Amino acid sequence: MNDFIKGFFNKIPPIIRNRYFLTLVVFLIWILLFDNNNLIDRYHYMKNLRQLEKDREYYQERIEEDRRKLNELKTSNENLEKFAREQYFMKKENEDIYIIVDEDDKRLSETDNK
Repeated sequence: MNDFIKGFFNKIPPIIRNRYFLTLVVFLIWILLFDNNNLIDRYHYMKNLRQLEKDREYYQERIEEDRRKLNELKTSNENLEKFAREQYFMKKENEDIYIIVDEDDKRLSETDNK
């Protein structure tokens, strides 16, 4: 039995038997899997961070667009009237409004309601 263990130990390459190499392997396994800041969690955090940065950029663009629209509405009564007519279907007296609905849009809205 003792000869079997010595024979098995001698078949292992010397680099793997080196205690510094073994320490390095244990350290890498620890960092990859068990540490609080392991690499797997860091990957997920970085992926989440990239998504949040994309969302931030999108919302900043929306804020800028809304500020521009708000400025147009505050400075021009014509734009304010146009906005009210288009968004809230407001109308003047003695005026009729016709809303044209595309058949494709109608089918889509009917399937959304189901």
